[in-house]
Amino acid sequence: AAAGAALAAGLGAGGVGLYDDLVGARPEHRAKGFHGHLAALRQGRVTSGAVKIVGVGAAGLLAAALLEAGRPAGSRGRRTARVVLGAGVVAGAANLLNLLDLRPGRALKVGVLAGAPLAAGSGGALAAGPVGACLGLLPDDLRERVMLGDSGANALGALLGVALADRCGVAGRAAALAVITALTAASEKVSFTQVIARTPGLRELDELGRRRD
Repeated sequence: AAAGAALAAGLGAGGVGLYDDLVGARPEHRAKGFHGHLAALRQGRVTSGAVKIVGVGAAGLLAAALLEAGRPAGSRGRRTARVVLGAGVVAGAANLLNLLDLRPGRALKVGVLAGAPLAAGSGGALAAGPVGACLGLLPDDLRERVMLGDSGANALGALLGVALADRCGVAGRAAALAVITALTAASEKVSFTQVIARTPGLRELDELGRRRD
């Protein structure tokens, strides 16, 4: 069940991210943030970002349902809460990592820092793969030889979201979703890049290993 959840989340989120990578730069698809894509929908215009929101949400829901299928049966209300919250964590993590992928190596560093604790212990297999991928890609990403794009960032975030949801119950998923939602809402108002640049420690970590021209 957990492997199926990871497959659904990674392929689903990565697939719609790839669609956004391919067509998102076209004028008819341009919009900024959730509000921008929703405003475009109200005008009868379906942007690639709107497709991505729906697709990532569906992938998160399927992944959370598959995770739940591998757990002991409980009350219907509790199962529903776990699925809904799990879907939010998976989809939210996919979107958040994509929001952070604005500078070489940044998203991958976040992936390592967030995934390493999840990879520890007997239940860490779900996070070990994404963390290993981050470490393998990081040197080339820092040197600007490769880039994650929406496809890679969404897939990586979704996989980490599955690993997190798998480790948490209802309370843990609710707390994780609250943090993810708060950060996502903040990104609509402030620039993560500017905040990082103004914060000692974060600034040095963000710049570590990056090419200097």
